[in-house]
Formats: sequence, C-alpha cells, structure tokens
Amino acid sequence: MSAHLLTLNAGSSSLKFALFSHDAHAVADAALLSGQVEGFGTHPRLTIKSGDGARLAERGWTSGSPGSPDAVHPALGVVLDWLRANVPALAVDAVGHRVVHGGVRYAAPVTLDDAVFAELEHLVPLAPLHQPHNLDGVRAARTLFPGTPQVACFDTGFHRGHPFVHDAFALPREYYDEGVRRYGFHGLSYEYVAQRLAEIDPAVAGGRVVVAHLGSGASACALREGRSVSSSMGFTALDGLPMGTRPGQLDPGVLLWLMQEKGMDAAAIAELLYRRSGLKGLSGVSNDMRDLHASDSPRAREAIDYFVARLQREIGALAAAVGGLDALVFTAGIGENDALVRARTAQGMDWLGIEVDAAANAAHDAARDGLISPAHARVRVWVIPTNEELMIARHVARFVAG
Repeated sequence: MSAHLLTLNAGSSSLKFALFSHDAHAVADAALLSGQVEGFGTHPRLTIKSGDGARLAERGWTSGSPGSPDAVHPALGVVLDWLRANVPALAVDAVGHRVVHGGVRYAAPVTLDDAVFAELEHLVPLAPLHQPHNLDGVRAARTLFPGTPQVACFDTGFHRGHPFVHDAFALPREYYDEGVRRYGFHGLSYEYVAQRLAEIDPAVAGGRVVVAHLGSGASACALREGRSVSSSMGFTALDGLPMGTRPGQLDPGVLLWLMQEKGMDAAAIAELLYRRSGLKGLSGVSNDMRDLHASDSPRAREAIDYFVARLQREIGALAAAVGGLDALVFTAGIGENDALVRARTAQGMDWLGIEVDAAANAAHDAARDGLISPAHARVRVWVIPTNEELMIARHVARFVAG
C-alpha cells in the first residue's frame, strides 16, 4: 500500500510544501502535488498544483496581525484541511523539514525530538533569516501531525565533508574547535543537482563541476565526483556572492569601521547586512533581479555588473579548488530563468573553457534541464531546475525505511 511523505520549507512570509507517495522501497520521482502559502500576517493565499502543473486550488483568507510569530501554524492548518478533503486515504508517514543550519553535529537527517530541537534553536544567530522560521514549521507540524515522525534535513549537511583547508578560517584554532568554520548552505539544492547531473550527463558528473545556485540567496559550490569540496558561503549565509539583500564577501575591517566610526551595535549591523545590502543596497531600486533588468537607473546596471563580476570570480576560485572544470551548472530562480545573467557570466571566461550558445541559452525552457554550451566547448554548461522538495523526500523515505 502506498503512503505519503510531506515536505515543508517554512520561511518568514511563506510556507512551501509538497506531498509525495512512497512505498517500502522508494519515493516517487515527482510530487503528487505541491504548493505554497504566501503573505503571512497580511493577506495569506494558498496555491496548490498537481504534479503535472495543473492548478488544483487557489484561495485567500484573513489572518492575524502582520509578523505574527505563529503565522505558519494556521497556514499549515489550512493546507492540512485541504489535503484531508482532497487526497483519498491520506496517510502521512513522516514530515520532512528543510532546516538551514545543522552546525557541527548534524549532517544526516535526524528525528526532531525535544533535545535536537533545542540544539537547533541555539543556531538561530547563525541563520537569522531562515532558522527561526524553519523551526516554526516544525512546531506547527508537531502539533498538527501528532505522533508522526518529524525529520530535519540540513542545508549544511552536504558540505560537511570538506577538506580542512576549505572548512577553516585563519583564526586561533580554539574557535574552529568551538564551531567557527565554513559550513556552506543550499546543500539540498546542490545534492539534488549533483544527482540529476549524474543521470543526464554521467560523463562529466563524476568530474570537476561548479554549480551556481542563484536566487534571492546566492552561492556557488565546487563538486568533485558528485561531492562538495568547497562552497562560497561560510560560517553564516552572508558570505560569498552578493544576494538580494545580503552583501556577500566583505572585508571584516568594514565591520570594525562601522562600529568605531558609525557607532553601530550588533543589531544595527545585522539589519544592514541581512536586509539592506546586496542588490537592494547597491541599486537603491530593488532586491529583485527582474526589477533591475527593467530599470533605466545606472545604479541598477552597476548592481547587475557587480553580481556578474563576483560570480565570475567565484567560479574561477572554485574551479581552482578542484583543479579545473568539466561542467558549470546554473540553478535556482536567477540561474534557471535569467538568460542574460548566464550569457554575461560566460563572457570573458573562455580561458576556463566556458562558452554559451546564444540561441540555446535564449531559447532555454526554465522548467526543463538544458545544455546551453556549444558542441565544441571544453566545459559543458547546463541549466538544471533544482528540486529541494524531492531531495528532502528522498532523505526522509530512506530515514523512515531505517
């Protein structure tokens, strides 16, 4: 008899979910349905689609005050009510949660009992935009699915095997021993892309690959034989590439200057780094790449230029970390949909063997895997839509099977 796995990805203003069927052997490769609730605290709206993309439901409702700390609970309640009414013989064997930070201890999926939950709460300062909301999703699911196993799947887990040189900062060693190290993030996305690349292009998947996960949060990761070797993100999700509202790589001396000369305390600096920087801060226009493309502001163009330049630099550095490059993969919102960013990233990188076929790149269907490099190119350039929900479901299915 087939049963179900539910995956949850709770954020500050939205809840993404997917329902998968599974049996004793494996989880299905496509979700039965997926959807999200957006607009917590203001005008929440539920959207659900079938596995083939057909719209199954769309509705809004009123909610509590903006920013309500328990906004995810009523949202998940609405989702559960719909599932019970519309999925015959609904039987949820386990709920899998995306949890951004697992720290030093947690790499593999783990049951979210009280002790584990308490440890993950201690990591909130290292991922303040994500971890609190991930854990809100766990709280809600534990209440609404009593007795059902709750399983955490970690974005940092895929990177825990890094060599020391790609894991450490050049600080006194006691800080490393206390957990101050490069964790890397977006690991569920990278793990899915690595598995998918092995299916569609096994000749290069076992070699040297750089994956660029480009969205509101952005990072890049170097793979060798499908395993993470080095990542652009570090101790927190602030490092590396510029993002929608986060700066990426930053001289720590800037932080000292902000404290000493501007009198900024930790809270003010956190607000600056997490919410006012990146594309938003550089452009003064928006944190959304689509808005920047549409803008005629010189600062918007400069923000795009900066994003591309830093991405090129990171790709080169990560290629050095694995001794060359056999494939480059673009994924996530910008990577999958923004042909201009992909084309501009390839410009001037022929020294590394990276080329993009203009026609293939422009015509690429964002919903499908696509090879966008010319046949003669030394490096194969792919666009692969990520699927973190399926990756969570696969982990949870194996976990439930013991």
